[in-house]
Amino acid sequence: MRQYFKITLCIIVPTLFLSVDSIAQKTTIYGYVFNNSSGERLSGASILIAGSGIGTSANNYGFYSISFTKKTDSVTLIVSYAGFEAQTKTIKATAENELNWNLQPENTLEEVVITSVKSTRNVDNTQMSSIQLSSKTIKSLPAFLGETDVLKAIQLLPGVQSGSEGSSGLYVRGGGPDQNLILLDGVPVYNASHLFGFFSVFNADAIKGVDVIKGGFPARYGGRLSSVIDVQMKEGNNQEFHGEGGIGLIASRLTIEGPLKKNKASYMISGRRTYADFFMRPISKAQSGGDTEMGYFFYDLNAKVNMQVTDKDHFYLSGYFGNDRFTAYENTDNANMESTTQSGIKWGNATAVARWNHRFNKLLFANFTANYTRYQFDLFYNENNTYHNPPRKESYLQKYFSGIKDYCIKVDFDWLPLPNHVIKFGAGNTWHTYKPGAIQAQSDNLDTTFKSSFINNAETDIYIEDDFKISDRLKINSGLHYTVFSVTGKNFSSLQPRLSVVYLLNRHMSLKASFVQMNQFIHLLTNSGLGLPTDLWVPATSVVPPQKSLQYAVGYVWNAKNNFELSVEAYYKGLKNIIEYAEGASFLSGSDRWEQRVETGTGKAAGVEFFLQKKYGKITGMAGYTLSFSDRTFASLNNGQTFPYKYDRRHDIKLAAVHQVNKKIQLSADWVFGSGAATTLQHSSYRINDNQVYVYGSRNGYRLPAYHRLDAAIKFTKQKKKFERSWVISVYNLYNRLNTFYIYLSEEYNPTTSTYEKVFYKAALFPVIPSISYQFKF
Repeated sequence: MRQYFKITLCIIVPTLFLSVDSIAQKTTIYGYVFNNSSGERLSGASILIAGSGIGTSANNYGFYSISFTKKTDSVTLIVSYAGFEAQTKTIKATAENELNWNLQPENTLEEVVITSVKSTRNVDNTQMSSIQLSSKTIKSLPAFLGETDVLKAIQLLPGVQSGSEGSSGLYVRGGGPDQNLILLDGVPVYNASHLFGFFSVFNADAIKGVDVIKGGFPARYGGRLSSVIDVQMKEGNNQEFHGEGGIGLIASRLTIEGPLKKNKASYMISGRRTYADFFMRPISKAQSGGDTEMGYFFYDLNAKVNMQVTDKDHFYLSGYFGNDRFTAYENTDNANMESTTQSGIKWGNATAVARWNHRFNKLLFANFTANYTRYQFDLFYNENNTYHNPPRKESYLQKYFSGIKDYCIKVDFDWLPLPNHVIKFGAGNTWHTYKPGAIQAQSDNLDTTFKSSFINNAETDIYIEDDFKISDRLKINSGLHYTVFSVTGKNFSSLQPRLSVVYLLNRHMSLKASFVQMNQFIHLLTNSGLGLPTDLWVPATSVVPPQKSLQYAVGYVWNAKNNFELSVEAYYKGLKNIIEYAEGASFLSGSDRWEQRVETGTGKAAGVEFFLQKKYGKITGMAGYTLSFSDRTFASLNNGQTFPYKYDRRHDIKLAAVHQVNKKIQLSADWVFGSGAATTLQHSSYRINDNQVYVYGSRNGYRLPAYHRLDAAIKFTKQKKKFERSWVISVYNLYNRLNTFYIYLSEEYNPTTSTYEKVFYKAALFPVIPSISYQFKF
């Protein structure tokens, strides 16, 4: 560690002490890159000086600055961004030039002629293990029950496992669901699931794009071990009023956006709600003769306002609010007693962020942020009994509640001192409040609350990274991330080095490598892989230390004619201080201290990923294959022997394609295949004093049958006079593959032998499911 620290400082520090003469002899061009049709800023747009090999990328807010040594009186710049027409401009090479760009969205219905101005950012960028998905790409894929889903689109990427059938959970490169840093406009979201994990909280109509990073993490990211899922909300159209929405089988949605002041300020509001409860309540009531009534719904609300205060200042305010609620009501009436019970579960997220961008000068850009995030859930059961003989009443109430709340302030700087250097640095502080769980029980003569005390702590992060070009072929991103985490009188500190290297073989091919150390100061106690809200977030303590990982990766990238992209990556990841519930423990088990219910262990993950994309033309798509291994070791679980991770899958194949037949018809399909997931099976049982005792095999020692499924969709679009409407017909599990969800053991009577025999049965969750939705834009 010390040696790496010295090497990193030797690389970074000299850039901070450059001579005035070397700085003064350069030309700098800077500005912003915009979407011409909406006025939104385009993060990650590529800016290249023609014929020089010098280039840069716009930051998350569309700002770029490119410096070079002046050799001629004029210079030609090329700007490109996926899904937009590239632009070329020639300007005079003065000492300082402010140049803004307004890119026009491509007409994807026509055959695209690929030219040399298309971006090769994936080849020469030091960032590896990263993929960008636009809202358009996400919405073009087949929908589940008529709802396109951001996280389900991410599941189609190599190295990403879905967990279980229909789930929106993410298991990246052998990591757990808690090891994904899921950000919405830069704010962490702790539970991104609706409908018990079958949908995510991200409404695709409100989303501008998603960046997925699986490894080689830059120093500006910290706090998780396996991935960063950075979801950006739309900023709102500052040119004219627009709206879009849809009506599906289980939910409807509406998004509106428009200018508050043209070219200066805009807004976006998006809402989505299910109406499953409107159908569930009368159906359940009718089937039970009026004795039972059940209902479930979820909703999402996204809102964003942004305004350009001056040429150097931009202000953003955004928020998200969403909840799920499931309730069941039952009434029982007989000669002796009348009883009513009500039970249910509710959970939800809330986020809010205020952000101020300020450009100090042509070389220094700053982003100041204050944000808030909250996640909480409640389980409740209420019973009221009225006895007739003798007359008396009894009542009983039980609640279980838990959650986490964060307040954060931070500042991030982009500094571009030389043509070959882009330096990012910043700091932030987060105040966490954890509520690991409390049980409240009330009856007529008793009111008892068993509490896990609130846990408050502070987390401070500081980082610096330098992306610099050593030669025309070699670029390095080197950085350090330092964290201090304080909880219950205990201070944890960690210095996390990061290094990524890219070597260009030629204009279209490169080799990449990365090494990262990540620390995670929170844990997720989980009983299942269904994304249930009963999973508990808890902090590292003196008993349960922070999680740690080291990840190494090497890769090869090939860009053919700037349309086909092939990447091959191999990785190895070592995990320390990961936790599991002890045998027989759960979130409702007796001890008040959650630390006494868990075991701490280690893990390893390794794999090779292949990914092919076709980005332009009437037919686009992607194909991925992953060969992977992942295991866990706990001293007190499985007799101390290493066992496969629950979502260890040896082979994983994903295929997706979209065909724009013409302006009115679009076809899409995706096919997935995965080796059987690991599971633990009961193989025998016996009785002791009339108590049944079950005997299980080795932990995750059996494999479910292989999983595969085909989804398809067809979209019919028609342009009306004042709006555009579309009908989308989609089919989930087109060939009705009954994939095994779980296996259970039953005892069946065999009349031939006159004995009871143990028989294993497979249970499937989803057969073929067709759906239809109506969509509109205006």
